[in-house]
Amino acid sequence: MITDLVQIGRLGEKKRPENERFRRHLKTYKYVVRRFKQIAEGVEAEIDCTQCANCCRVAKTPVTTRDIAHLAKYMRLTPAKFEREYVVKDEEEGKVLRRDEAAGCVFLDGNLCTVYDARPANCELFPHTSKGEGSIPFRMWQFIDRATYCPIVYNTLEAWKEEAKFSPSAK
Repeated sequence: MITDLVQIGRLGEKKRPENERFRRHLKTYKYVVRRFKQIAEGVEAEIDCTQCANCCRVAKTPVTTRDIAHLAKYMRLTPAKFEREYVVKDEEEGKVLRRDEAAGCVFLDGNLCTVYDARPANCELFPHTSKGEGSIPFRMWQFIDRATYCPIVYNTLEAWKEEAKFSPSAK
């Protein structure tokens, strides 16, 4: 199990083309979804996200109207005031939580989320390896990028490749 973030970044980038081939492979390979979810859950259980929080430093956090209402209520603000103070518009993602380029998510304090009990659904489901919308191959496009900064995603992809007997050198 690799958890060093520098190593994850380096290996994730190096394996990006391989992971893209693996995504294509999954579209034709008959895999057992339940088994892949079990593998992902096993990896998630071995890694403590509060020791890392790299996703909160690196990734943007899309928010829905429901997330905004929930967070606003939690913080005792109106949804409009919450949105003015904590949400920005992103060309690619739509509405996202405000972030500081150096520190990451505005709600990150060290490695802990200050709004954890009301966190957005996207954060609650992250890293989306064992649960999430759509099939695993459909979500794979996200995993390819996330494997460069999230130890759970990186290690899950490697375990899935092993399970699928995927050959890294296969074209």
